[in-house]
Amino acid sequence: MDNIWKEMFEAAKAVQNDRRISGYIDAGGVAAAVLSSSGKIYTGVCIDTCASLGICAERNAIFNMITNGEDKFSKVLAIMPDGNTGAPCGACRELMSQLMPDDYRSIEIMLDYKKGRVVTLGELTPEWWINEDRK
Repeated sequence: MDNIWKEMFEAAKAVQNDRRISGYIDAGGVAAAVLSSSGKIYTGVCIDTCASLGICAERNAIFNMITNGEDKFSKVLAIMPDGNTGAPCGACRELMSQLMPDDYRSIEIMLDYKKGRVVTLGELTPEWWINEDRK
């Protein structure tokens, strides 16, 4: 397994801090890291609210990357509350596809850090609802 995955795992683990923000908001149960095209690692945590205004850790990390002036990435890793890594949800996959419509299929996703199992977003999302002539 590439050393960058270890760096991404450690970066996500460093921000994962499951906590109650208020009576309506929990944060940090899931943490994520994305590797931008410049080689920088951006992180984010999930923020869960009672009124569905929250955000997933993966999208938070991507928005952090965009806030910092970048818009392309190649790898995604998310640490779930149990400490294992897992696949992004549908909303996260949709954001990745819309952000990188020509390249989303090649984004690498760490499914199982302990086993080093990596898949591409194209394997997880082989068909996208926006057809090629709309891009």
